[in-house]
Amino acid sequence: MTDDKSLTGAGLEAAAGAPESSALRANPDLAVALLTGGGDRPYAFGLATELISKGVSLDIIGSDDLDFPEFHGKAGVRFLNLRGNQRSDASVLTKASRVLAYYVKLLRYAASAKPKIFHILWNNKFELFDRTLLMLYYMILRKKVVLTAHNVNARKRDSRDSVVNRATLRAQYKLADHIFVHTDQMRQDLAHEFGIRGERVTVIPFGINNSIPETPLTTTQARERLGIREDAKTLLFFGNITPYKGLEYLVEAFRRIEPSSEYRLIIAGRPKGSEKYWVSIREKIQSEFREDQILLRGEFIPDEETEVYFKAADVLVLPYTQVYQSGVLFLGYSFGLPVLAADVGSLRDEIVEGKTGFLFKPADAEDLARVIRRYFASDVFTNLRNHGVEIRAFAAEHHSWDVVGQTTTAVYSGLLLPASRGREDRETSSASLHVKTPS
Repeated sequence: MTDDKSLTGAGLEAAAGAPESSALRANPDLAVALLTGGGDRPYAFGLATELISKGVSLDIIGSDDLDFPEFHGKAGVRFLNLRGNQRSDASVLTKASRVLAYYVKLLRYAASAKPKIFHILWNNKFELFDRTLLMLYYMILRKKVVLTAHNVNARKRDSRDSVVNRATLRAQYKLADHIFVHTDQMRQDLAHEFGIRGERVTVIPFGINNSIPETPLTTTQARERLGIREDAKTLLFFGNITPYKGLEYLVEAFRRIEPSSEYRLIIAGRPKGSEKYWVSIREKIQSEFREDQILLRGEFIPDEETEVYFKAADVLVLPYTQVYQSGVLFLGYSFGLPVLAADVGSLRDEIVEGKTGFLFKPADAEDLARVIRRYFASDVFTNLRNHGVEIRAFAAEHHSWDVVGQTTTAVYSGLLLPASRGREDRETSSASLHVKTPS
């Protein structure tokens, strides 16, 4: 891990203004600053490594969490650990000081950065500032800003929308030179809700998760580690535990299938955003189920432990009530795991019914219980090994980082076209890049 102290004071000046000889640019004419926001390891890793393979010169603005070996020792690549440590158990004063320090370092970096394109994967801590003043600052510096909108309006999804939230979102979308989204519905919502249309928006697949370590660990070994019987029919809920994930419907559905010793439910993920919601889930589990029925690990799951949960499971369940698309779904696919998903957002487009999984009605525990029974009676389950191979192949074909990388670099190149080429050339170039996520 890179020490955060190495990028303070003189250390930051050296990193931001390092001589060209410190990192031989793979393609100095296509230099990009990738602003990760310090999180989302799978997406940042997948996109960055693909762009590197395509010869893009990258400044990766990250944190301790994103300090991958693949980002070091490569020509044309600089990993700048401006965020440093982001431990959530730090004091309020420590958190405030490190956020302030990060913004100071980011502003200083931007002022002297050589890349002409700034690609924002996620905003930082103060989103209202990032969406408005920080965007204007990048414009003053004559940077082309590319934005990946993983959610068109996350606060609306979380029932916390406001006039200020919508206004600042609109500002960021209007100020961005180009926007990537992952589904056609997101593209339509950008147009209908924020007036962003045409050549400024490109739909790209959500790249398959390739950052999670995978070992020769077997299903039998994974279940032994978790204390699950080898013959147990095992369901998995994985990821942040927050209201829109609909975990309560899965817990109720699990109760309705009359779980005996043949069924197990694994819930693995960090509670986020609503302590009241988490407490209600935990109390229901404790009061209505035996300890051997539900394995509950309500905390952050490190990458090196992730495969244990996916390899121990027979199926992944996504009981979401609102979502455009889910990175957890593609993580499941990367392990060849079938998925039971609520029919919300564009999840339908990613499920091949009876092949890669099954759909159920959102916010409907009874229908979810029905689909759970259907799955365990299906050929997908009884022939899981062969279906797992097919699921991996499906994910590799439809969510290849190669496709994402090709489209992304084409957008970068289009933005760097000389003004004399005219708007028509840039529109033609961008219009050819609309890549719908395959169904």
